[in-house]
Amino acid sequence: MTEFDTIKEGEINRAILVGLNAKRQSVGETVTEASMQELEALLETAGGTCVGSMIQNRETPDPGSFIGEGKALELKELVKTLEADLVIFDNALSPTQVRVLTELTGVQVMDRAGLILDIFAKRAKTKEGRLQVELAQYKYILPRLTGMWGHLVRQTAAGGKSPIGTRGPGETQLETDRRHIRRKITRLEEDLKEVRRIRAVQRERREKNEVPVVAIVGYTNAGKSTLLNQLTDAGIPANNRLFDTLDTTTRTLEISDTLTVLLSDTVGFIHKLPHHLVEAFKATLEELQYADLLLHVIDASREDWRDQAQVVDDLIRQLGAEQTPCIRVFNKCDLCPEEILPHGEDIVAISAKTGQGVDELLRAIGKRLDSGVRRVELRIPYDKGGLVDQLYREAKVEQVEYADTIQVTALCTPRVLGQVRQYVYPPLPERKEDWEV
Repeated sequence: MTEFDTIKEGEINRAILVGLNAKRQSVGETVTEASMQELEALLETAGGTCVGSMIQNRETPDPGSFIGEGKALELKELVKTLEADLVIFDNALSPTQVRVLTELTGVQVMDRAGLILDIFAKRAKTKEGRLQVELAQYKYILPRLTGMWGHLVRQTAAGGKSPIGTRGPGETQLETDRRHIRRKITRLEEDLKEVRRIRAVQRERREKNEVPVVAIVGYTNAGKSTLLNQLTDAGIPANNRLFDTLDTTTRTLEISDTLTVLLSDTVGFIHKLPHHLVEAFKATLEELQYADLLLHVIDASREDWRDQAQVVDDLIRQLGAEQTPCIRVFNKCDLCPEEILPHGEDIVAISAKTGQGVDELLRAIGKRLDSGVRRVELRIPYDKGGLVDQLYREAKVEQVEYADTIQVTALCTPRVLGQVRQYVYPPLPERKEDWEV
């Protein structure tokens, strides 16, 4: 038995996909045709293939078999007929339900959360990404240990009777595994605290240098990596696969001659994203709280783009970043008629693949982040040399030359510019009030 149930390496799993719609079920657990299609795409991303699917409708989930005894027996026959070696549920299953269904069907059974964790484990490349995925896996597996050890007889009370060879090891091994996993969770959480500490230091440095941060967010496969490549030539592989990018990539982007930003790609969101995964990735996703601007990339070619956008908005709110200014970037506009594309303030339609609309996006970013900074040349008399020290403290000094006067080229905010305006060369035009002609 391995620590994590995963899709088999080196061979294609033949899977049956199952969903349950129950009246007494949370809205987030509702199974739709779109969610089943997405589950199939997740399976393909993990390296498997769908050989069949079934959706059950009932009043409430069955506490044992989840889909009811009759449907479970039907699933068993379907597994045998289609020669499947894996069953994946679009719903969240309890440890007991996984064990019952595994014993009944004779093949591995997992839920959507387990499948997503499996994909993340295979895709994470950096040390930070692997730490986050491993933490999510252990938190996922801990409450399921009891079900996993259900095939062993529990240690009985003093004087109890158990078959020879089965006395004791079940409960002993279960407790051993629990302690082992709790220790690993503690260690991983400490490692990720260090990651957050380093990020905080880097964030302070950025704030000190006044470099705005723009974070790209969106549903998985909406085109975030393609957009980052288009804007910065980042060279990130941009494939038509779910969760193709897990590790955050940050690049510098020059919006204008007075505005340079840091542009960060983030992991894609998805419907029914496992809670443990969101928690584990907070070390990365907390950057959204400190970003100066979010670019919410939406796949405009999808009929269900509103549902996907809502999933992203909900997760942004969950991460405490709902107050961060946001531009909605409707991507893949080359695949849909212009008349159906949304319009309005802080909305831009682009094609990250062809570059269509990118100039408009850059203007929108510049407008949102424009702080009125201007590059000016100053000619400061030597007896006012203290102003140079002030410029080093409060502006971004690019060049200093000593001649008849101290010639300084600097990026100045409106406040600083007002204090040194008389030394700007050539002189700035006189400011006029609105009522002046």
